[in-house]
Amino acid sequence: MGKLTGFKEYKRENPKKRTVEERIKDYKEVYYKFPEDKLNLQAARCMDCGTPFCNWACPIQNLIPDWNDFIYKREWKKAFERLSLTNTFPEFTGRICPALCEGSCTLGVNREPVSAREIELNIIEKAFEKSWVEPILPKVRTGKNIAIIGSGPSGLAAAAELNSVGHSVTVFEREDEPGGLLRYGIPDFKLEKYVVTRRINIMKEEGIVFKTNTNVGVNYSTRELLKNFDVVILTGGSTIPRNLNIEGRELGGIYFAVDFLKQQNKRVSKKSIKGKSVTAEGKVVVVIGGGDTGSDCIGTSIRQGAKAVYQYEVMPKPPVERNDKMPWPIFPKTLKVTTSHEEGCIREWCVSTKKFIGEKGVLKALEGVKVQWKNENGKMVMEEVPGTEFQQPVDIVLLAMGFLHPQHEGLLEELGVKFDARGNVIADENYMTEKDGIFVAGDMRRGQSLVVWALNDGRRVAKSVDEYLMGETSLRG
Repeated sequence: MGKLTGFKEYKRENPKKRTVEERIKDYKEVYYKFPEDKLNLQAARCMDCGTPFCNWACPIQNLIPDWNDFIYKREWKKAFERLSLTNTFPEFTGRICPALCEGSCTLGVNREPVSAREIELNIIEKAFEKSWVEPILPKVRTGKNIAIIGSGPSGLAAAAELNSVGHSVTVFEREDEPGGLLRYGIPDFKLEKYVVTRRINIMKEEGIVFKTNTNVGVNYSTRELLKNFDVVILTGGSTIPRNLNIEGRELGGIYFAVDFLKQQNKRVSKKSIKGKSVTAEGKVVVVIGGGDTGSDCIGTSIRQGAKAVYQYEVMPKPPVERNDKMPWPIFPKTLKVTTSHEEGCIREWCVSTKKFIGEKGVLKALEGVKVQWKNENGKMVMEEVPGTEFQQPVDIVLLAMGFLHPQHEGLLEELGVKFDARGNVIADENYMTEKDGIFVAGDMRRGQSLVVWALNDGRRVAKSVDEYLMGETSLRG
C-alpha cells in the first residue's frame, strides 16, 4: 500500500450535495462530483489490513484495497481494470449500493470507514470519460443461443458475461426500454437514466440483442422460446408488491409505490403514461413502508409539489449507532437518513394502519395506532398500545412494503417451474430449475434484494450456463 499511515492522517470526507432548495426543483442527481485530489486522500485511508473484510462483505467480492491503492498512486486505468474483474456495472453500484463493504471496513471499528463506494463511482466515471470502457466483441461465436427474460441488473449482468465468451444472447423485456428497475423503479435523482442507456448502448455494440415490448408468454409464445434457444435464463425479478388488505383498500387514492415511481420516471423521460395519471401535487401523502422504496416515494412526492409527506413504518426506530446486536463486521442496521428524508418529511415508527376512510369512493383519511414490540421466546411479537389510535387526513397513500415474489401467471406456469414456500422459483446450486436448460437468477430466485446481489446472481448464473453448454468455463462468476 502507498500511504500506510493515511488512515491516521486523513478524515473521511463525503461529496457535497446540492442544496435542498435547488435539487427539489428537478430530477438530476443530488451529489456533486467529488474532487480528484480529495479522492486521492480518501483512498489513502485504506489500511491494507491483513484480512480485507470489505471484500468479504461485498456480494461480488470487489478487490477494494487494490483499487484504493491504485487511486492513491493516481493509476486510474489500473484501478479501472481491477474493478472490472469483479463488477460488471460499477456505475450502478457506485450510485445505489448501500455499501455493504463500508459496513465491514476494518477502519470502521473505531473511526469512519473508507469511502469505498465513492471511489468506485469515480473510477468508472473516469473510465467512461477517458473512453476506456469500450465494446468488447468476442473473437469467436460458439453457435449457442441464449434467451434472458428480464433486463434488470441480474439479466444484464448475465447477458454481458455470456456474450463475452461468444454465446449469442437475446434479452427479452416487456417494457419499452431495457433496464428493469434501474430504468423504471429507481428515481432519476438517484440514478439518471443516461447512465443506464450508456451501458445498454455498449452492450448492443457488443452484439447483445434486446427485444423490448416483448412479454414472453403473452405476445411471444413460450413454445417459440424453447424452440429457438439452447438455454433460457429467468431474471424477471420479484414483481408482485405486498398489499395492505384492510378496510377501505378499494378507495381511490391508494397506490402501489412501484406504479407511482414508474409513472414519474416515464414523465422525466418524456414518455406517455397509460391509464390514470397520479401526482402528489398539492396533496397530503402518506408513504407506508420505511425502506428505500418508501424513501424514493418521499423524494418524488416532494418534487411533484406535495403539500405534506408522512412516512409510517411498523417496525421500531433503528439505533443511530452500531450496538451489541450488530457487531463488526456485520453490516450495521442503523438509522438511515436519505437525501429524500432531508428534503422534508414526517417520519413515524411503530405505526400500524388499521383502515382507510373515504367519501364517495375517494380516500380522505387513514386510521392508525401506535404499536410496541416484545420478545416472546425469541420471536418478536407486535401489540397495539391502548389509547394511541389516531386519524390522519390524507389524499394519497403509497404502499411501499416490499415485494412478495415473481409473477407466476403466464411464463413461469407455462414453463412448469416449481416455487418455494415464499413463491420464488426453485433452483439448484448451479442456478438451474428442475427443467433442464432453464435457469433462474436474481430476485426471481432469491426474493427481493439489493441490486448488487442481483448482479452477483447474474454473474454466477452465467458461469453455470457456460459450463452447462461447453463442459467448462473461464468465467469468474
